Amino acid sequence: MRKRKPKERIVKPDPRYGDTLVTQFVNNLMLKGKKDIAFRLFYDAMDIVKERTNENEHELWKKGLNNVIPQVEVRSKRIGGATFQIPTEIRAKRKISIGMKWMIRFSRARNGKGFAEKLASEIMAAAKNEGAAVKRKEDTHKMAESNRAFAHFRV
Repeated sequence: MRKRKPKERIVKPDPRYGDTLVTQFVNNLMLKGKKDIAFRLFYDAMDIVKERTNENEHELWKKGLNNVIPQVEVRSKRIGGATFQIPTEIRAKRKISIGMKWMIRFSRARNGKGFAEKLASEIMAAAKNEGAAVKRKEDTHKMAESNRAFAHFRV
């Protein structure tokens, strides 16, 4: 176990929207420490979203992210030789980071020309409560619901 809690790192707001959540998203998006490229990809995706929907792209992204964020998850626990899937609530920061990672992962798996295009289509799908990331959230919630009987094992 830890001796003390780790110091919380401060994330700077991004240059275009002044939002720390965007910076966190870009940090998850980044590969091999190339933050400038990650920011460029994200902003290109946001420009595509704005062009296609004629709405505020930042609000649409936030809406999509909120639609992807899970509320509960299942954790495996061994009890008496059997492994149970126990539904547990998720901490606020973990919810957000899981949602971001799902959105990025399913964007990468999408069909499309470039990554900005893929990310833009995943953001628009998530905002409409569609897409693979939203489906993953719903599957997680279904799994937690079906294993609700084991909730009393929660620790």
